[in-house]
Amino acid sequence: MRVMRLEDFDFDLPPELIAARPAVPRDASRLLHVLPDGLEDRQFLELPELLRPGDLLIFNDTRVIPARLVGRRGLAVIEATLHLREGAKRWRAFARPARRLKPGDRVEFAPDFSAEVTDKGEGGEVELRFDRSGAELTAALERYGSMPLPPYIKRPGGADARDRADYQTLFARIEGAVAAPTAGLHFTPRVLEALKARGVETAAVTLHVGAGTFLPVKAERVEAHRMHAESGEIGAATVKAIAAARARGGRVTAVGTTSLRLLETAAAGEGLVRPFAGETALYILPGFRFQVVDLLLTNFHLPRSTLFMLVAAFSGLTRMRAAYEHAKRAEYRFYSYGDCCLLHRAEAA
Repeated sequence: MRVMRLEDFDFDLPPELIAARPAVPRDASRLLHVLPDGLEDRQFLELPELLRPGDLLIFNDTRVIPARLVGRRGLAVIEATLHLREGAKRWRAFARPARRLKPGDRVEFAPDFSAEVTDKGEGGEVELRFDRSGAELTAALERYGSMPLPPYIKRPGGADARDRADYQTLFARIEGAVAAPTAGLHFTPRVLEALKARGVETAAVTLHVGAGTFLPVKAERVEAHRMHAESGEIGAATVKAIAAARARGGRVTAVGTTSLRLLETAAAGEGLVRPFAGETALYILPGFRFQVVDLLLTNFHLPRSTLFMLVAAFSGLTRMRAAYEHAKRAEYRFYSYGDCCLLHRAEAA
């Protein structure tokens, strides 16, 4: 098997194709249908007709918290983006500039809100222990934090009031994510009604997306990259919904790479999953054997990213390169607030 190199997953993207805001209304976004034998330019509102009665659509019901904090350690300004909850008071975070921090330091985010650095890792990662927990910590984040927009979305003062709503899906229910499961941003009540009328079932999983999803891959041999763990859960109701879909001959469509990674983590054979609660650091590269997901609804991803590697594994690198080149020529909008595509699993083609 040929060694995969980072350059295999590279492509150029004109900056003007990076979406700064979502479509209005959300379901006015475009959808590129990536078929085994071609491409179709569609609108997201047409998604129900691209699925079959009896299919199952699985979305991620995580809710994004205002996880970006700016504070001070003495005179030094410190920015911290929370990415993984470690306990009632403790979070792993990416800090800038991390070189100014060491265990024992206290970072003041407000006169009445602070955290102690309890550990320091690699790549700017630290562990913070806040001065409160539970509902009090949630309230402090809501008051002093901002939405942790991806670094390619530029705002003069960071995320604004509009992003508080824009960077949250219709399904958002369980707090814990520090990045949105962006494929879900396109859905509106009228699309859900149309899916129901079409006979498409829905179910949910929870994967709390971490800021590690935006970390660049630096290893030239992509197999050497280390994924950051994210916590998630698949409940009994979704396990049963997948089993029922298989029994009636329906397909499983994952809404987003986050849903897909969690479903494949919990694969139990024969297209089924087992209940799951814990962390996953599943790293999907071409050659991965998918067991659960038949179709994937996803946004357009960054070059050299683990997410572009995942879609290349799902539908084939050659096919995805062709799809992205078409999307650029057709001026689709890219990344978190951009348009989406519907992919078919290569081995199921």
